[in-house]
Amino acid sequence: MGAEAVVTHFLFASALILAIGHGAGWVAQRLKQPYIVGQLTAGIALGPSLLGSTAPDAYTLLFPQEIGIALNGLAQFALVVFLFAVGYELDLKILGDRARTAVTVALAAFVVPMAVGSGCALLFREQLRALDLPALTVGMVLFAGVALSITAVPVLTAIVRENGLADTVPGVLAVSAAGLLDVIGWTVLAGTMLDGDSGQHALGWQWRAPIAAGFAVLMLVAARPVLRRLLWRTRMEPSLRLALLIGFACASASVTQFLGLHAICGALLAGIVCPRQDDGTLDPDLLRPLHIVSSLLVPYFFVFSGQSVTLNNMTATGWIALLVVTVLAVTTKVGSGVVAARVGGLDRDDARTVGVLLSARGLTELIALNAGLQAGLVSKPLYTVLVFMALATTLLTQPLLILVRRLSDHEPTRVPGRAESVTVLPLQDHIADAPVPPRPSDGTSTTPVADAG
Repeated sequence: MGAEAVVTHFLFASALILAIGHGAGWVAQRLKQPYIVGQLTAGIALGPSLLGSTAPDAYTLLFPQEIGIALNGLAQFALVVFLFAVGYELDLKILGDRARTAVTVALAAFVVPMAVGSGCALLFREQLRALDLPALTVGMVLFAGVALSITAVPVLTAIVRENGLADTVPGVLAVSAAGLLDVIGWTVLAGTMLDGDSGQHALGWQWRAPIAAGFAVLMLVAARPVLRRLLWRTRMEPSLRLALLIGFACASASVTQFLGLHAICGALLAGIVCPRQDDGTLDPDLLRPLHIVSSLLVPYFFVFSGQSVTLNNMTATGWIALLVVTVLAVTTKVGSGVVAARVGGLDRDDARTVGVLLSARGLTELIALNAGLQAGLVSKPLYTVLVFMALATTLLTQPLLILVRRLSDHEPTRVPGRAESVTVLPLQDHIADAPVPPRPSDGTSTTPVADAG
C-alpha cells in the first residue's frame, strides 16, 4: 500500500473512530451509564471479534495493518495526556478529617482483592493454562491481584457527582479512598512491569529497578521547582506552557517505557510533579485543555484495546472464568469497602454506599490490562475475560447503588459545610460538568476557555 493510500485509510478510520466512539458514549449517558461504557463497547464492536468476524472484508478495508502503528501511537499519546491530567489532579488533601477512615478503607479495598486475585492465580494455575497463560511468574501472580484491586477514580467521581453524593460522607470518603488506591495500585503495577518482560529487555530488573527508583526520586525532588521557575514565574503564554508540559509528560513516559514500566507510569509521575498555582489550586488554563485533548483522543485507545479482544475464541473455560472473576471482583471490593467503612465509624447504609462506589473500574482497569498484555503478564484469552469483567463491574455499579439507596433507612449523611466539593479527578468523559477552579486575581486579564460541552 502506497503512502497516500495509508494516509487516506488512516483519516477515514479516524473519522469512524471519533464518530462511533463519542456517539456510543453519548448513547451510554442517555441510558444512565458512564460514558466509558459506550466507548468501550464501540471499541470492541470495531475490533476483530465483531466487525472482523461479521464483515471481514470491511474490517480489513477500514483497519489495514499498515495504519496499525499510527493508531497505536495516537492511543498511547491519548493515555499519556489522560494520565498526566490524572496525576496533576491527584490531591490527597481531600482526606481531611476522615484521613484515618479513608486510609483504612483504601488499604482494605486493595489488600483483600489483591490477596484473592493472587491466590486464585496460584490455586487455578492449571485452568489458566487453558487460557493460554504459560507457567506463572511472580509478576503474573501480582498482576492477577492488581486486576481485581483497581478502582476507576474518574468514573467513580462522575458517579458520585451524578447521584448527588458529592457533599455526603460516603461520597467524599469513597473518592478519598480511591485516590489512595490509585497511588497504591499504580505503584504495585509498576513493580509487576519490571518482572513482565525481563527476558526480553536489554537490562535485567536488578538494573532497571534502581534506575527507575532514581528517576522517580529525581522527578519528585527536582522537577517541580524547575518547572515552576521555567514555566510559571516567566509568565509564559498558557498555550505554550501546555505544549511544553505535554512534551515533558511524553519525555517522562518514554523513560519509563524504556525501563519496562510502561509509558503510563511516566505520564502519571509527570502529572504528580507538575506545579499548581501559588495558592495550591489547579491551573484552569492547563486543566481544561488537558481534558479536551484526552477526551477527544481516548476513543483511539478503546479501539486499540478492542483489537486484542478475542470474543469469538472464548471457550467454556473462558466464560466460566469471566463469571467467577466478575463475582470475585464485585464481592471482594464491595465487601472489603463495607467492612472497613463500618470499622471507621460509618453506619450500615453509608458503608454500603462506599463499598458499591469502590467497585467501579472503567478506563483505569483497561489501562492496567493493556499494560499487562504488552508486558506479557496476561494472555489474549485472559485479557478478553478481564476486559469484560471491567465492563460488567462498571455497568453494575449504578444498579447496585440504586439498590443500596432503596434499601437505606435514610439519605446519605451530609458533610457539614461542604457542598458539591468533590473536584478531584473530574472525569474526562464529562468535561462540561467538570468544575474548573478560578484563577487568583493577579491583575492580568485572561481569555476564558470555551466550554467543551
